[in-house]
Amino acid sequence: MKSLCRVLFVAALASGIEGVGAGFPSTGSGPRAKSRGKPAPTAREAAIRAVLEAQVAAWNNGELDGFMKGYWNSPATTFAGAAGLKRGWQAVLERYRHDYPDRQVMGKLEFSALEVTVLAPDAALVIGRWRLERAHDRPGGVFTLVFRKFPDGWRIIHDHTSVVNGP
Repeated sequence: MKSLCRVLFVAALASGIEGVGAGFPSTGSGPRAKSRGKPAPTAREAAIRAVLEAQVAAWNNGELDGFMKGYWNSPATTFAGAAGLKRGWQAVLERYRHDYPDRQVMGKLEFSALEVTVLAPDAALVIGRWRLERAHDRPGGVFTLVFRKFPDGWRIIHDHTSVVNGP
């Protein structure tokens, strides 16, 4: 993982950090909104956003297997959260199955305030907010995702998700 971070850092420096500040606010408002002169998303940014939109659709249909298609299916995939670090695609899937055993607990997922930063032709960083709408609560928080482009498309290789109480 250290070598990947080093590669991402060097690639970002070499590329001039293409796409910095090119966010995708889901509400269409805020300083990065189209009405304020936000440039059109690049093909890379659009492809990454499509992965996230497919994840939301799968989640909201109760399809954890479909949601997991956004992650790199590899033992090297990592997820960091309140319960610690999970290593491997299968461990990440098992974490979701444990924490979200049924549709009621899954609720309705929404991503917002997405910012995509393309670091290199095959690497990107995404930050954003998540929220679940459930019958008795609305948990939410923030996430940071590291994406990598593979022959079959963009996939999440690392996910750090945190719960944030309050607005």
